[in-house]
Amino acid sequence: MNYSYIIIDDDQESVLKTKAMADSFSELDFVASANNYEEGLNLILEHTPQIVFLEIDPVNPASNLSLALINELHRYLKVIPKIIITTARKDLAFDAIKYEVSDYLIKPLARIDFIKSVLKLNKSIVPKEVFLEQSLVADEEPAVFARQEVSNQDQSLILCIKSYGDYRYIAAKDICYFQADNNSTDIYLNNGEMITAFKTLKHFEGVLSFPFIRIHNSYIVNRNYISRIHSGNSVCYIKNSAVKIPFSKSYKVNIDLIISDFSNGNYLEI
Repeated sequence: MNYSYIIIDDDQESVLKTKAMADSFSELDFVASANNYEEGLNLILEHTPQIVFLEIDPVNPASNLSLALINELHRYLKVIPKIIITTARKDLAFDAIKYEVSDYLIKPLARIDFIKSVLKLNKSIVPKEVFLEQSLVADEEPAVFARQEVSNQDQSLILCIKSYGDYRYIAAKDICYFQADNNSTDIYLNNGEMITAFKTLKHFEGVLSFPFIRIHNSYIVNRNYISRIHSGNSVCYIKNSAVKIPFSKSYKVNIDLIISDFSNGNYLEI
């Protein structure tokens, strides 16, 4: 799916940097840019983009760029574009959250932050909770919980598979991939073990974020365990195993994001 976007920033150099970053993603379609509040508002109302990259701490105060632009959009539009804040100030994040912005990117912009934003856009379900709900009938079938510390982004995500009073804890970093099996999902670990959870793959897609990426109707893969991507055969190879996972055309954009993420790291292409 493609997303049209507008950049609103009073610093033209910053506009060009944001556009250059966004242009490397085929699903992002540039519409226009503006350098002040009035121009930005007019562009949004005229083109109704799906995404707006917005600076809220302008170099020139006369540009009037701020979160107030979002309030003004509610006066005219039934559907508000996804607002992605791009600013060098971290202390404005709390205020931005109150305006329900879609994302908050710190300048200088990092490619991995763009990747995460695009992956969020591609997800059909965005969870508001940080855990998976128990099944409606308690203890009649296994339930899965995902616990994620919001205050400490470095703490590893832990999944808990609960079944009849038995709590099985799995470190997300040890999961290589998920495979759909009708209404359940098989979880494959880096030690060769497989654990079944009675939740659909779509359920996991809705609660897990990068580095877990859906590449097929039947597979979600941990990007950190991919050792090879063969575009001709449409398969990914899993590290330290003979496992090959197919990817489908409908999820090709996610494969492109994985390739892009690899090249953005400590990388040498030969």
